[in-house]
Amino acid sequence: MTPKAPTDVPTLAPSVAELEAQELRLTLPHFTYDDAWTLGTLLVDLARERGAPVAIDITRSGQQLFHAALPGSTPDNDAWITRKRRVVERYAASSLLVGTRFRAKGSTFEDDSRLDPDVYAAHGGAFPITVEGAGVIGAVVVSGLPQLEDHAMVVEALERFIAG
Repeated sequence: MTPKAPTDVPTLAPSVAELEAQELRLTLPHFTYDDAWTLGTLLVDLARERGAPVAIDITRSGQQLFHAALPGSTPDNDAWITRKRRVVERYAASSLLVGTRFRAKGSTFEDDSRLDPDVYAAHGGAFPITVEGAGVIGAVVVSGLPQLEDHAMVVEALERFIAG
């Protein structure tokens, strides 16, 4: 199967304000084990429709609730998942937002975060699971596409998940 590009992937990186608004909009009323399965399988379906060679991971409170590796993904994708998820856990924001905040200040995450880039990656694809009244409780991560596409796939899945 020939990979298909997503139809609604932004060509320009979103601004800090756009990413912050996106995170507020995608706050959930709750997030259960069953919700992780539903969101994870929704992401798998999106990736399969597009022939996307991605790995998908969902964690809550440090526990992996969902993981899938689709054809074409590699062990490197799992390493990226771990590094991007750590950014969400440390900053309580999407990995794309964190990287964008550094770039908006005329810097880079790698140069100015004082964190080991072998441990943390502020590249798009990791998004906080934020629950009303509880804050960030976990992360949903996609790795295998260019960073804006990884991010867009997670956002699209969360939008569909919320729409129910």
